Amino acid sequence: MTLSSLTVRYFAGARAAANGTRSEVVEAGTLDELKQRLTDRHGERLGVVLKAASFLVDGLTCHDQSAPLPASATIDVLPPFAGG
Repeated sequence: MTLSSLTVRYFAGARAAANGTRSEVVEAGTLDELKQRLTDRHGERLGVVLKAASFLVDGLTCHDQSAPLPASATIDVLPPFAGG
């Protein structure tokens, strides 16, 4: 599998779980692989958030977490939001 250099941006609770990181560059081929790499890098607290998060790939919702990611994509990590 080809690895792509991806820009990952964290929002709200995902940012807090990533120790305040706003964005970072990570190499991964799929969202499943990306989630594992991010959990390994930042710890299980972020891993729990990633299990419930939604992901935007270049601004579009991505539901197939095993699909290949485009090279140089921007991945937005959106944790579940509370509110009314």
